[in-house]
Amino acid sequence: MDLQDQLKNLFPDHQIKEEPVKEQSNVWLQDEPLLCKYEKRKGKPITIIDGYNGATEDFKTLAKEIKTKLSVGGSFKNDTIIIQGDYRDKIMKMLTDKGFSVKRVGG
Repeated sequence: MDLQDQLKNLFPDHQIKEEPVKEQSNVWLQDEPLLCKYEKRKGKPITIIDGYNGATEDFKTLAKEIKTKLSVGGSFKNDTIIIQGDYRDKIMKMLTDKGFSVKRVGG
């Protein structure tokens, strides 16, 4: 006998109301498209995402999510996201799926 059955025995008149699970939707504020750039620093490729004008905490959360999904290293400095490696196509697809408009710069 599990916990649900025990509760039903204690409170037979109780009606269980199951509410649908709501997904969290992050609100991203943006006027202009994000810029997705490719550079080489010290001979190694990096992808830079710049141009976000919303809350800094939202952009940090986005940086962490991108790094986690791509399983790569990176950092967040001076309101830019720096990702190690050339992942422009994957990052642009992720951002457009989230509702951002993205502009590819260089190459």
